[in-house]
Parts: sequence; C-alpha cells; structure tokens
Amino acid sequence: MRVSVIGGSTVTDEQYQQAREVGRRLGEHGHDIVCGGLTGVMEAVCRGASEAGGHTVGILPGERRAAANDYVQTAIATGLGNARNVLVVMNGAAVIAIDGGTGTLSELGHALDIDRPVAGLGTHRLDSPVGDAIEHVDTPAEAVAYVESAVQ
Repeated sequence: MRVSVIGGSTVTDEQYQQAREVGRRLGEHGHDIVCGGLTGVMEAVCRGASEAGGHTVGILPGERRAAANDYVQTAIATGLGNARNVLVVMNGAAVIAIDGGTGTLSELGHALDIDRPVAGLGTHRLDSPVGDAIEHVDTPAEAVAYVESAVQ
C-alpha cells in the first residue's frame, strides 16, 4: 500500500531518526512512501525507505523536480506551493504524521476530510470532534502497525 508521511521540514535529531525508522519499517513491509519531497521528516522517511528497498514519491510544491531530496525516487513537480498538501495525503491509503507545523496541520485536516486513517507521532493534538480521528502513538513501530491495521 502507499502511505503518506507528513511532518516538519525542520526537525530535531530525534525526530529525524523517528522518521527514518518509520520509512525503514514501511519499506521493509513493502509499502511505498508518499511525502512532500523536501527536507526534515520528508528526507528522513525517504532515506529510511530507500535503505530498506522501498519506493519513495515526493510531491513537490515548486516547479522543479530537482528540488527533491536525494532519497526521492519519483519526484512530481506541481507548482502549487502548499496547495499540493491535499495531493500528498490523497495519494496514500493512510497517513503517518511526525511533528510538524502549519503545513502538517493543513495536511491533517485534508486527511481527516477524505477519511484517511492517521497515526500521529509527536504531532498536533486536535481539541475538537475530529480529535479522536488521529491515533496518537509513541513509537515508529506503533505508527506502522496502526496504519497497516486500519487499512485492510
């Protein structure tokens, strides 16, 4: 299955390693990664997936495919800026969110709007009726296990 992984473009070393581990686990389980294709969580998850033999897709905000991080195998230039966020989540059967700022928050909103299961690893907590729609987890293994069980 394809899994969208979303998160911050600037991350701590710990968050980078969490995202890399998510990518590695997804790659080992035969899942493709869809992300925004740039730095931070996006680079780390692509790196982990690539190291494990997984396929990575980066849906980029700009018009240049060359702007993708070194671990994106299929780069898709959109020229849409952050409007491409809906394409990132739409192209996965489930979503894993790691950390993140306002861009990640918008992607979470889109994911919930289109009924994608979401695992959250240190990401936004929503105090609203949709807050329960995000399965908050503590480890990369739990994030991957949740999306695998939620999409059958």
